[in-house]
Amino acid sequence: MRTLDPTQLWRSNIGFDRVFDLLDQSTRSTEDNYPPYNIERIGEDNYRISLALAGFSADEVTITAEQNTVAIEGAKPQKGATEYLYQGISARPFRRVFNLADYVQVKGATFEDGLLKIELVREVPEAMKPRRIAINGNALHAIEGHKAA
Repeated sequence: MRTLDPTQLWRSNIGFDRVFDLLDQSTRSTEDNYPPYNIERIGEDNYRISLALAGFSADEVTITAEQNTVAIEGAKPQKGATEYLYQGISARPFRRVFNLADYVQVKGATFEDGLLKIELVREVPEAMKPRRIAINGNALHAIEGHKAA
């Protein structure tokens, strides 16, 4: 099996450090799959992350949005009075971090029926959007007309 050696890419590309770091992290990740989640594309620039958080309430979960990441953490208060014969609903603390592309922002979150839904939108600044450049008339004619004046 061939492996990717990113050092060759680091030497010849400038400003792509974050992309290479993400690739490097993905090869080393030993992350578990708790809690389960979905990532949906709702529209061209709209996304939703849904996490299944059975047994958690909204006040036991925190969402932290930083530049290019959103982190979801959950922890239940310690209760020693309950004696389980079988505990199939996990209540262990968790932290899950999602990397976001440039200009993707968290717009809101809802918690309903055991599902935490985080709404994301990509808002590219007007200055960064592609724009059409108008082509003026014959440049040679414009230069000759300028010389005659």
